Amino acid sequence: MSVNIHIRNAQKRFGQNIIIPDLSLEVQDGEFFTLLGPSGCGKTTLLRMIAGFNTIENGDFYFNEKRINDLDPARRNIGMVFQNYAIFPHLTVRKNVAFGLKNKKFEKDKILELTDRFMKLVHVEQYADRIPERLSGGQQQRVALARALVISPDVLLMDEPLSNLDAKLRVEMRGVIKKIQKDVGITTIYVTHDQEEAMAVSDRIAVMNVGVIQHIGKPKNVYLRPANVFVANFIGRTNMVKGQLVIRESGAAVRLCGGFEIGLDGIKPEQRKDQDVQISVRPEEFILCDGTEKGLEGTVTDNTFLGLNTHYNVLLLTGEEVEIIQESSLQSNISKGMKVSLQIKGEKINVFTADGSENILLGVENDKES
Repeated sequence: MSVNIHIRNAQKRFGQNIIIPDLSLEVQDGEFFTLLGPSGCGKTTLLRMIAGFNTIENGDFYFNEKRINDLDPARRNIGMVFQNYAIFPHLTVRKNVAFGLKNKKFEKDKILELTDRFMKLVHVEQYADRIPERLSGGQQQRVALARALVISPDVLLMDEPLSNLDAKLRVEMRGVIKKIQKDVGITTIYVTHDQEEAMAVSDRIAVMNVGVIQHIGKPKNVYLRPANVFVANFIGRTNMVKGQLVIRESGAAVRLCGGFEIGLDGIKPEQRKDQDVQISVRPEEFILCDGTEKGLEGTVTDNTFLGLNTHYNVLLLTGEEVEIIQESSLQSNISKGMKVSLQIKGEKINVFTADGSENILLGVENDKES
């Protein structure tokens, strides 16, 4: 069985410090939901409030219709997977996986059946009689996952479970976790600071900063139409360029340095006015030209060949430096110190208010609750 999770007006304080001021969200039954943000943003604190490891100063937490604020952690029927695996070093793989079942007083035959089933599910059955020190990091994390799932929890909570693995293992394990979560169909809340990892595994992502949810949405929408400048900068790589929104009878445009303009469609009705703006341009959304074509003018300060792509840094006339990623080509003769012009794929940019608090374009899907 899995559950819906409802959180209303949650607050967390440590002494006089308010870590989470007023947070509400809803996680759907069977959903893979990720809390994403920088270190110290409150995502692990929120996870521990759901688990019952941190007190709740204000607000209400529900599993379906059951309020869990005062429910003992052991009675919340949750499974947890931690950053450091937290498996018992003196017990074999089989005994680690069976630990929760023994605590719940399952019959011996049932313990054997369930332990075998979940060891096979995460592909560690061949290591059943090994102790953890004889396993790789990825294998230990699989054991931790099996131990969390074998008790049939209503909710699976995962706190930075892949951060101690090397890059190749992280990619492998995130695929394993996503597949198993879908196979089991359990409501999962996953904490990470790695935006690529979040994009790869999540049904929806909540981007957090200083205890406040900035944007909740599907990975594609959060990337393509971020709600504000913080989200745009945190999800992937982007360049922020200052400009002006200009409204004319013939249409709207954003004007950048040197009078270079980009036509703009799909502006929110309430934002259709002349105003200063910030423009988010992903590195791959620039088109690098040799300086003879109209565009943003600048000078190449660095270029790095990385096989399939070449990365360029260009200093604009405004003093702003931007990063451009272009497909590598034998025909390209652009080098350090060269004067260039930059054109922009206007249909892919995002435009924000001058203070960065709001994306002024239509198409931002934000499930964040007020």
